[in-house]
Amino acid sequence: MGLLVFVRNLLLALCLLLVLGFLYYSAWKLHLLQWEDSDSLLLSLDSAGQALGTEYDRLGFLLKLDSKLPAELATKYANFSEGACKPGYASALMTAIFPRFSKPAPMFLDDSFRKWARIREFVPPFGIKGQDNLIKAILSVTKEYRLTPALDSLHCRRCIIVGNGGVLANKSLGSRIDDYDIVVRLNSAPVKGFERDVGSKTTLRITYPEGAMQRPEQYERDSLFVLAGFKWQDFKWLKYIVYKERVPLPSKAKFRQYQVDSKQERRQKSGSEAQSASDGFWKSVATRVPKEPPEIRILNPYFIQEAAFTLIGLPFNNGLMGRGNIPTLGSVAVTMALHGCDEVAVAGFGYDMNTPNAPLHYYETVRMAAIQESWTHNIQREKEFLRKLVKARVITDLSSGI
Repeated sequence: MGLLVFVRNLLLALCLLLVLGFLYYSAWKLHLLQWEDSDSLLLSLDSAGQALGTEYDRLGFLLKLDSKLPAELATKYANFSEGACKPGYASALMTAIFPRFSKPAPMFLDDSFRKWARIREFVPPFGIKGQDNLIKAILSVTKEYRLTPALDSLHCRRCIIVGNGGVLANKSLGSRIDDYDIVVRLNSAPVKGFERDVGSKTTLRITYPEGAMQRPEQYERDSLFVLAGFKWQDFKWLKYIVYKERVPLPSKAKFRQYQVDSKQERRQKSGSEAQSASDGFWKSVATRVPKEPPEIRILNPYFIQEAAFTLIGLPFNNGLMGRGNIPTLGSVAVTMALHGCDEVAVAGFGYDMNTPNAPLHYYETVRMAAIQESWTHNIQREKEFLRKLVKARVITDLSSGI
């Protein structure tokens, strides 16, 4: 009789533990979904799960975009003076034209990155699968996961993404660009000598190893260095940089082989399949970044994933890097800003494929035709995405290149 009572009590205890475990797991999943745009949402549903009508396109954008503010937003922002920063402006307009948009998403990876289901299941560039140990090692040294205290304390943040396009040349937009609270620059685009057109202020410089400035003196003193990890080698490279260790460089033969592999649409390798830290670099990379660990961040891969598949509609390719499914860093930065800024502007954006001899970048003589050789980007689809944002006033295009 005593044994039966013991077994009964044991079963009751196990049932209670199962119920508590289920409740805990459910609460944890709900917490994760606060900022995730879950894969379970169909393209025909808004962020609340309501069906969208025929007035929306296949991605969920409003078909008839209007530069006039929706009535409820016009009322909300009616009392703001000219030039005053309007809290929540960009995300409110984005939600009005794209109901699937869900704003909460951290700009940078922090020490809870392994809990984020949306990026955990994908390898770079769309996630962090296979990179846990590398990212943990980097974050244990950087220990900073947000913007600066001064920027975090702002009631309203105005951000501008400065692209590298030749359209910036001779526009004299430097002073207007420097007026923004956060100025984001991309890769190795120089500032010195071009201040009149591109400004002198840099808050964030987002790049990947091959795009990073290679001369330490080129880096701005007060900017944050932000890695956009497009492949597993990028995280390994950042670990060397953060720990101030020697970066092993591949031979020129490996560079050439990588370029051949890219043209053959090689499959993205996972961390366990790779042989060394330098196997995947397609050109020389920086061996030193003159930033202390607290000045270094890792861009949330969610923005690469969201830009590619949700906003631009690039091929999914089983979640792997492939032909035409990698968004440009400019579109990724715009996506990041829509989540982290109240007002968003761009300058230096826009590729005019009808003028192949026009300068591709404001700082060099490479021509527009060079972008046609890219196997990873789909410039036309990106242009359609950015034009939607400009037409609906979600973003402001200072250089009128989009």
